[in-house]
Amino acid sequence: MDKYLSVTAITKYIKYKFDQDPHLQNVFIKGEISNFKRHSSGHLYFALKDDKGVLSAMMFKSNANQLSFEPKEGDQVLIEGRIGIYESRGSYQIYVQSMQLDGVGLLYEKFEALKKELMEKGYFNSEHKLNIPKYPRKIAVLTASTGAAIRDICSTLDKRYPLAEQVLISTLVQGKEAKDNIINNIQQADAMDVDVIIVGRGGGSIEDLWSFNEREVVEAIYNCSTPIISAVGHETDTTLSDFVSDVRAATPTQAAVIATPDINALYQLIANARQYLTKHVTQSIQQDKQKLKQLSSYYKLKTPSLLYDQETQKLDDYQKQLTRNLEQTILQNKHKIDILQNKLRIAPIYNKTIQYRQDYDRLNIMQNQLINRIITQKKQILKSKLAQLDALSPTQIMLRGYSIIEKNDKIITSKDDLNVEDDITINLKDGKIEANVKEIR
Repeated sequence: MDKYLSVTAITKYIKYKFDQDPHLQNVFIKGEISNFKRHSSGHLYFALKDDKGVLSAMMFKSNANQLSFEPKEGDQVLIEGRIGIYESRGSYQIYVQSMQLDGVGLLYEKFEALKKELMEKGYFNSEHKLNIPKYPRKIAVLTASTGAAIRDICSTLDKRYPLAEQVLISTLVQGKEAKDNIINNIQQADAMDVDVIIVGRGGGSIEDLWSFNEREVVEAIYNCSTPIISAVGHETDTTLSDFVSDVRAATPTQAAVIATPDINALYQLIANARQYLTKHVTQSIQQDKQKLKQLSSYYKLKTPSLLYDQETQKLDDYQKQLTRNLEQTILQNKHKIDILQNKLRIAPIYNKTIQYRQDYDRLNIMQNQLINRIITQKKQILKSKLAQLDALSPTQIMLRGYSIIEKNDKIITSKDDLNVEDDITINLKDGKIEANVKEIR
């Protein structure tokens, strides 16, 4: 009897043993994906390794379609499957039935899923972003009470804008209780009438920063009515709080810079404004002085009697015109009366005489009405001109507290027209004063 077995026979025997071993039918293994390939058939082929060993693996298309993530080289995964023999090569491998990311990978998967959901709901849209006040009065800082983040934020605020009041709210930034503490502190700050809120912490792993990826924290930031600056981690770290906040800062220091103006720049702005105002006020004063000088040299103001003389002459002209118009009107109406009287004298019939008498009376009434109306109009014109003349007269000026100074019957308008020991006359509203010049200033 031949004692030698064929390769196929021994391979089948080993496969039979594998298939009959209940411990190999449902195994749970974790490791790192290596040499990952997706076949055109849809099946997945890869190796599962750790620091000391390598295990071949394959996953049929029907199971691969159930995955919630896209496997890639280097992923740490948790696998459930069975161990079997591939007879053609005589090698054993794991036939993967389900696979999920391990540890950090799960967090990244959860991060991407929640990010996609919130983005579709519009949580990150720009129309929901609030503007950061240009000159904040009060700034709330939510971070751990110890550590580099609080020191960086406070020192930057003190340096850039010491006018703003800082409200420090000690906040848990990692751990099981961090989520609720962050939410409560955001709501507390929102009710304190602050102008801006800074939420931040130093860098760390995705596990350390995970509190800022929690759905409830994102919703608390979204619903906050006060502008929020997110400064979680370093520049390369990104959390969902960064996406939903009104402004994302790369570092806690940058958050303080975003929240405040530079006081040195404000000083320069004030100095520039003061210089601008001084220049334009000075120019305005010079222009007004020039206008005043021009008005002061106006000849009619230097010799006010010119105004009085002209208005007096106008008054005379109006009186002459009024007298002439009255005389002409009287002559015209007198002529009409004479005509009517002649008609009355020569009327041959009594009835005609009566008619002429009535006409005469009617014309006489019309004459008197016309004369009275003309006289009233002319009186009103005369009264108006007299009022204008009176307002311009030196007497009215003196009634308001002014006086007119004369020397040798000439009105004095400048100190240059006088010398010490000159005799002058001061005209007041109720008399004159004879005086002598003792000093000219």
